[in-house]
Amino acid sequence: MIDVALLSVIRRWHFREGMPIREITRRTGLSRNTVRKYLAKGVVEPRYPDRKSPSKLDDYELTLTSWLFRESRRHRKQRRSVKQLHLDLVQLGYTGSYDRVAAFARQWRQEQQESQRTAAKNTFVPLTFAPGEAFQFDWSEDYVVIGGVNTKLQIAHFRLSHSRAFFLRAYLQQTHEMLFDAHYHAFQVFGGVPERGIYDNMKTAVDKVGRGKQRTINKRFQSMVSHYLFEAEFCNPAAGWEKGQVEKQVRDARHLLWQKAPAFRSLTELNHWLLQRCLALWQELPHPQDKRRTLHQYWQAERDTLMAVPAAFDGFVEYTKRVSSTCLITHEHNRYSVPASFANRPVSLRVYCDRLVVVAEAQIIACHVRVFSRDHSVTGKTIYDWRHYLSVVQRKPGALRNGAPFEELPDSFKQLQHQLLKRPGGDREMVDVPALVLLHDERLVEQAVEAALSIERPSRQHVMNCLNRMHDKPAPEPLKPPPTLMLVTEPLANTARYDELREGKS
Repeated sequence: MIDVALLSVIRRWHFREGMPIREITRRTGLSRNTVRKYLAKGVVEPRYPDRKSPSKLDDYELTLTSWLFRESRRHRKQRRSVKQLHLDLVQLGYTGSYDRVAAFARQWRQEQQESQRTAAKNTFVPLTFAPGEAFQFDWSEDYVVIGGVNTKLQIAHFRLSHSRAFFLRAYLQQTHEMLFDAHYHAFQVFGGVPERGIYDNMKTAVDKVGRGKQRTINKRFQSMVSHYLFEAEFCNPAAGWEKGQVEKQVRDARHLLWQKAPAFRSLTELNHWLLQRCLALWQELPHPQDKRRTLHQYWQAERDTLMAVPAAFDGFVEYTKRVSSTCLITHEHNRYSVPASFANRPVSLRVYCDRLVVVAEAQIIACHVRVFSRDHSVTGKTIYDWRHYLSVVQRKPGALRNGAPFEELPDSFKQLQHQLLKRPGGDREMVDVPALVLLHDERLVEQAVEAALSIERPSRQHVMNCLNRMHDKPAPEPLKPPPTLMLVTEPLANTARYDELREGKS
């Protein structure tokens, strides 16, 4: 802080009396550079500290400030009024007036509003992208009625940065297998793969955010990026403007799609509707930078610059499971059956977005449609495949009567079982019928069972006879020899000759 009186003396000595800087330095004890700086500054207006009158509220300002901040975070109906805060201060020993507390609260709110306005006035640099250069990705949450239930969905958003063509696909979770499946469908719709993908720091892609642009990328995500041959780029934390196009798409989709969405019977039907709506909106919406052309026209030009889509990435997540004594494994509170020969043994479970594949000894031993349980507090579902238990009922035929897996038997099998169980040994006889699917085509076995049911007393042997007749090959056609090998007199079959010979012997 410059002393105004000293500055005035130095300026008067130098400019009025012509005193050299050396002499001013000797008299004041200041360095020559400091004197030159003072002379170059010119006239400086004096600055006085803000006047602050003592108040009885001075000792309680920090307490009142913390209370005001706490109340601002609460719901409007739960906030305490300034009068109530004044009464609380009185309990602490405050002897001032209510007006002083109200004035302080009013000034604090104004300062908070001004700071929020200043933070909202951030400036951004407009971005431009070449055709085929980049796409942007983000997740969002929305609710849609599926099967009569209002279901919370995770929506994968893709947007080509040049043409602004967009694609949405709905899932029930934000996991790796969903992310990989969404990329394949998006590249199929776009007709190719851009050079770069712009993401935020989502957990399915980034294991750790480092300093600057340093990221520890998830290995499974990196494998997907290497498969599709594009470069993954991650935004700075809290810098959503770096992928502002897809951020705006998330907001616009609420009134373009979700507010007009009907009810759906399944997730597959919803995704088909989303695809058709996206393609229709490409034809309707103009490009933001060229209102004369639509997104579809820009996309047609950009499509030629995209790399061809390779085969789908095998995007599964693998777990090691141990099969229970009831031939079941557990995943996400649900239970799935595996062949009985692998009971009490470890197997590998490969989780895809729509199915579960069980692998053991380098072979696929079971495959199930994936089931999602939204309420984890309720015991999950059990998904059986009755074929997995056929070797067990060979040893324990009585389990066929009330075995839970065999509730899924075809209707023809159940009808045959109902008749066979009325006879002695019907359990043992019925067990051999489902086991036929291990050796023959299941559709042929069902046809053989239906044929056996057409008689009055069907049996296991009758089913096997019907099945063998279906496998019998038709009689071969007679040979057609060339004319040079044809017989002049062809022999005739005459079985009566044997009867003549036998009569002669008698």
